[in-house]
Amino acid sequence: MRIDFRGSPEPTLGVEWEFALVDRRTRDLRNDASHLFARARPRLRDPSRLHQEMLRNTVEVVTDVCRTVPEAMASLRETLAAVVPAADELGLDLFGAGTHPFASWTAQELTEGHRYAELINRTQWWGRQMLIWGVHVHVGMPNRDRVMPVLSALLNYYPHLQALSASSPIWAGVDTGYASNRALMFQQLPTAGLPFQFATWAEFESFASDQLTTGVIDDLSEIRWDLRPACHLGTLENRVCDGISTVEDLAGLTALMHCLVVDLDTRLAAGETLPSLPPWHVQENKWRAARYGLDAIVIVDAASDERLVTDDLADLLVRLEPVAERLGCSAELASVSDIPARGASYQRQRAVAERTGGDLVAVVDSVVLELRAGLG
Repeated sequence: MRIDFRGSPEPTLGVEWEFALVDRRTRDLRNDASHLFARARPRLRDPSRLHQEMLRNTVEVVTDVCRTVPEAMASLRETLAAVVPAADELGLDLFGAGTHPFASWTAQELTEGHRYAELINRTQWWGRQMLIWGVHVHVGMPNRDRVMPVLSALLNYYPHLQALSASSPIWAGVDTGYASNRALMFQQLPTAGLPFQFATWAEFESFASDQLTTGVIDDLSEIRWDLRPACHLGTLENRVCDGISTVEDLAGLTALMHCLVVDLDTRLAAGETLPSLPPWHVQENKWRAARYGLDAIVIVDAASDERLVTDDLADLLVRLEPVAERLGCSAELASVSDIPARGASYQRQRAVAERTGGDLVAVVDSVVLELRAGLG
């Protein structure tokens, strides 16, 4: 089959930020997305910036097509300036993390729609368990023949993004021992998890044809990889990150993703063969980052050399400085180093739990307040 990729002449940017809705008093999840939509959408200049998701406890804030990270963050702030007051009126707060620390999946309600109903019908218990939230970042690419090599090379930096954004250490009232429980939960769904590493676009087309023919998927959007081409948009979509609690952290991680894709694509277009890891190293790196977060020792090349992820990150940020300057996100990229310095979200959540004797309501409070403090 032929899959058209609507290439973007510029390395445009789009961000999708998922939030759980929590009750201001109990801090449990509330299935009130429809009520929030009714109050918030009339206040928005563009109501399409606020999306529904599979569960009624979730909303997603999205940007316009943007050219820079500052422009994308301004778009998100504008939308949240309408959504947060609407949530206040309903006694709701927005919660930006990969999982909720104590909510029960059995109390959550499905958003109406055939697509969601069919997903649950097929995936059953695992699908109903998916109380998870993340951030998706799209970067425009000009040429479909460069998408798969860039995707494969980008997997080298999977553990860096996972460790920096990890925010799901506690599940169903229990500390899982993982920095990102979300990463390992989501991959239980069919077609989710790590992508296959194809050398050419034709190999991807052949794969997609097999998936459609055998009924694994009914539509290309059902390929739910952590990194995937969004063919109708002409972007490479990065879905690695856990939910994020502050605009500042989101800006830094968005800048890192933007710079990585543009850097790799530029090098490929100049004739360089991009480095990639064998799939078994990619899989191990995902597990290590999910388990150990910023303390992960990751495999950095096909020769099986290893480094502490934060050491490798420090060198990466320096190497990407000229790219960030060209893209107008130097300050945002530099801010990525602040995350290990003050602790990633999973570390901050654990610190609150330890300080309060395991009070998980206090953990939710802390995540909610981080967002509010950043919005001013």
